[in-house]
Amino acid sequence: MFALLSEPAPTAYDVSLTDDGWSPEIFNIISGNTSISWERLDVGAVLSHSFELESTVKTVFYSTPAVITFRVPTKAALQEAYSTSLMPLEILSEKPKESPLNLVSRLFAKYGSLVSVISIVVLFVYLLATPSKSNAAKGNKKKR
Repeated sequence: MFALLSEPAPTAYDVSLTDDGWSPEIFNIISGNTSISWERLDVGAVLSHSFELESTVKTVFYSTPAVITFRVPTKAALQEAYSTSLMPLEILSEKPKESPLNLVSRLFAKYGSLVSVISIVVLFVYLLATPSKSNAAKGNKKKR
């Protein structure tokens, strides 16, 4: 969906990012902070923030979105936005082994039509290149 604005988006002030969805029972913060703030964010500007975590627990982790709060001059109330949610993280988990039957069925689904076309072309060429038995038998009778 597109929105047409008569004026450009305003500069954001008092921008803060809080990413506290990382459970302390599962993660240790190695470096950086999960929260940070900036005085202003100009229109079109890009900010980056990172931190490093370490996990010691084997689990599937479902994270919550980070919360971004900011002020804009055109509105009195503090604005709030959320980051994109992460897919579930399989931490220190082992992937189940794939059975050979699953592998064959995936390969057939992916390349089955190609194999069929190649097989038909090879069969057609073989039929053209190989003389038929009835023609070979007629040729033998003519020589007698």
